Amino acid sequence: MIHSNHIYLLLLLERKMSSDNQWSADEDEGQLSRLIRKSRDSPFVPVGIAGFMTVVSYGLYKLKYRRDQKMSIHLIHTRVAAQGFVVGAVTLGVLYSMYKDYIRPRFLGVSKK
Repeated sequence: MIHSNHIYLLLLLERKMSSDNQWSADEDEGQLSRLIRKSRDSPFVPVGIAGFMTVVSYGLYKLKYRRDQKMSIHLIHTRVAAQGFVVGAVTLGVLYSMYKDYIRPRFLGVSKK
């Protein structure tokens, strides 16, 4: 059981740790530069984001012309398509990462970076 004085001590400790004037890459890095850095590490992340946005945009566009289809069914189909695209992009990213880290160095003699 945590008492109020334990919480107070934890808050003091957290405040002391956060008041250090040490430079941190997370604090100075902007959202765009962070996205660019992460997309270099795993290039299928932007593909997944773009595919997700494309599927959702197309689903919203087709929402106007869904004829006699129920709204809930249309939204479920759009969600499944968007999730399928993201899962496919993540799977391709994992396969690419495995190829880059394990298969290419073993068969081509290339050193791992």
